[in-house]
Amino acid sequence: MKFKSILCLVAGLAILLASCAKGEFVKNVNSPDGKISLQFYLEEGQSTYGVSFNGKPIIEPSKLGFDFQNMPSIDKGWKIASTQLLPGNSTWEMQWGEKRVVKDHFNQLIVKLEEENAPNRKMNLVFKAYNDGIGFRYEFPEQEAMKELLIAEENTEFNLTGDHKVWWIPGDWDIYEHLYHTTKFSEIDATKLRGHASLAQTSIPNNAVNTPVSMKTEEGIYLSFHEANLTDYSGMTLKVDTTNMKMVSTLVGSERTKYKVKRSLPFHTPWRTIQIAEKAGDLIQSDLIVNLNEPNKIGDVSYFKPMKYVGIWWDMHLGTKTWDKASGKHGATTEYAKELIDFASENNIGGILVEGWNTGWEHWIGFEDREGVFDFVTAYDDYNLPEVVRYGKEKGVELIMHHETSAAPRTYDQQLDTAYHLMNKLGIHSVKTGYVGKLIPKGEYHHGQWMVNHYRRALEMGAKYKVAINAHEPIKATGLRRTYPNAISREGLRGQEFNAWSSDGGNPAEHLPIVAFTRMLAGPIDYTPGVFNIKLKPHKANNQVNTTLAHQLALYVVLNSPIQMVPDLIENYKGHPAFQFIRDVVVNWEQTKVLNGEIGDFVTIARKDRNSENWFIGSITDENARDMNLSLDFLTKGKKYKATLYLDGKNAHWDKNPTAFQIIKKEVDSTSKLEFHLAEGGGAAISLIEL
Repeated sequence: MKFKSILCLVAGLAILLASCAKGEFVKNVNSPDGKISLQFYLEEGQSTYGVSFNGKPIIEPSKLGFDFQNMPSIDKGWKIASTQLLPGNSTWEMQWGEKRVVKDHFNQLIVKLEEENAPNRKMNLVFKAYNDGIGFRYEFPEQEAMKELLIAEENTEFNLTGDHKVWWIPGDWDIYEHLYHTTKFSEIDATKLRGHASLAQTSIPNNAVNTPVSMKTEEGIYLSFHEANLTDYSGMTLKVDTTNMKMVSTLVGSERTKYKVKRSLPFHTPWRTIQIAEKAGDLIQSDLIVNLNEPNKIGDVSYFKPMKYVGIWWDMHLGTKTWDKASGKHGATTEYAKELIDFASENNIGGILVEGWNTGWEHWIGFEDREGVFDFVTAYDDYNLPEVVRYGKEKGVELIMHHETSAAPRTYDQQLDTAYHLMNKLGIHSVKTGYVGKLIPKGEYHHGQWMVNHYRRALEMGAKYKVAINAHEPIKATGLRRTYPNAISREGLRGQEFNAWSSDGGNPAEHLPIVAFTRMLAGPIDYTPGVFNIKLKPHKANNQVNTTLAHQLALYVVLNSPIQMVPDLIENYKGHPAFQFIRDVVVNWEQTKVLNGEIGDFVTIARKDRNSENWFIGSITDENARDMNLSLDFLTKGKKYKATLYLDGKNAHWDKNPTAFQIIKKEVDSTSKLEFHLAEGGGAAISLIEL
């Protein structure tokens, strides 16, 4: 279908309504700056939308609709009952995050639709146009014609204008822990990734991609497709039609039901989002996803303190210690926890994460029936939980609780209240949750409606007991941190641990320069940067981290998270000059500026400390060396800063010489420029401390 030529005049924020041949009704809503225009119209009663950017189509006409188990599909045969335009312009404040103040400026078009024939069902479509993209959702008002929906499939189309360059992971129903692939859209084949040796719980039923999925057009326009406010609904993957250059929403299902979503009316779907930018870095600076979520529902979360943390974690991946006690190498002992607390206290690190503290680890993986395995309040006898908490408080270090469910969420549901009550009683205000393995009950998937609701229950229980949650093996981030600011971070990507044990060579140098423009658009990432022993010797002779040491330092700035792990064995940090950057860097920001970047190649990000005039810069590259020339014009005029540059050494290389580094110090101000070299797989970490 092609757009018909329509001659129109648009004044201010007016909606164009024009009656055309063949009964089409056309409506436009534009972004506040006028660059983005969304067109909605009906042809034979079929809801259709398209998007243009700078006067040129960016999304060709795309159909909207549903298939149901309990009623006819929503496709043709609808009419417009009314339309409304509601502009919005406000600001709100993040309690923690990549910036303090967020501007929420949009134009909104509401189209109320009614079925032409009995039973005359009603459905609303809501479109929001921002300067950084669009969002739209379906709304089903309370009505006699529909009481409950059993959604078999959502048929939301995204018709592309060409064979774009795409950075994608497969539409896996269970995990997001895949390497990103860089191909033309026509070359996407997610099905070939089934049965990955390192990913036992992989479920890839369709040639589909998970979101966020980012693209670059031949004209140099950047797009990223995702969803916002995923509430009581199934996660959306995007099925790929490589012949017609089209994506269609495909919801994650369940083997226990024929439908994918069950909802009573009234309700609305998550927002379907398209971020649009002229520069790759503008995707990172977009606020579209958080703005499409509801305001804070749980109030103040100052009980959570953004922090760096050490932990008993990397030890297990290196094999020096174990989660379970029976092995004789148990990591979670009172003695070792105190040693880590001492180190954290001496080095401006605010937290400690202890994995393997609670009973059940002997049977947590590889067992078919894992229900009831973990007890989330009972510690092994060599770990004194109250004493560790007491000692940490004495030293100014908070304990981060750890709850691994072994993908048996019903057991966790039964203990949530008790476990979070214990945390509250002990003054523990954050928890890392985990859901490793195939889900029990059998037939459910991590990204389906059943589990979406479980993840939400954990957040709500956390709010009750003043607990913030960092979820691993999670559902995707969709901006709910605005509504539930106790959703502090999550994994949801292929993390650092793959470098320690995967059989495919680990994460390549290009991994995080892709992640910054894909997964990070969804929300904060708990990636665990900062490994200094790059070659992992003597523990893992056949594995390594595929970056330089300076690249690892830069990740504390490049990757957005209010909690950042300091994961390596503490003996690798002690006495190391480059460790000073980790001591100095903060994790909570007043503002963020992307200074340069290209997806999959490189990125440089500057972030300002929320509690001082200090700035920090992180710059990383893929396997290619690069020279950087940065202007510091974002610094406050008239102020002087001490710049400390932690750079790749002259002969640094991610494989041949990954730990070579140099430290350069100089005085700078807003008129200064910094020039430095990034080695292959290298990086640069820079602190700018006000004098």
